[in-house]
Amino acid sequence: MLGPGHRNFPGDIMNKDIFEGKWEETKGKMKQAWAKMTDDDLMEIEGNHQEIYGKLQKHYGYSKDEAERVVKEFQDRNR
Repeated sequence: MLGPGHRNFPGDIMNKDIFEGKWEETKGKMKQAWAKMTDDDLMEIEGNHQEIYGKLQKHYGYSKDEAERVVKEFQDRNR
C-alpha cells in the first residue's frame, strides 16, 4: 500500500503495464524509441522501473528532468 507521502513518478504507469503483462510489448516499443538501450538495460528496467531515467541519462546525456519528460512523452504516445 502506498503511504501518504508517495509521489507518482512517470515510471509508475510503466510499472503498472509490466505487472499487467504488457512488458514484452512495452519493451519492444522502448527499443524502437531508444535504440541505444541494450537488452541488459531493459532487464534492469524490468526489475526496477526507476532505472529507466538513469539509463536514458547514461546513453543519451539527458538531464534528470529531460529523462522524466521523454518517458512521459513515450507513455502518452503508447497508451
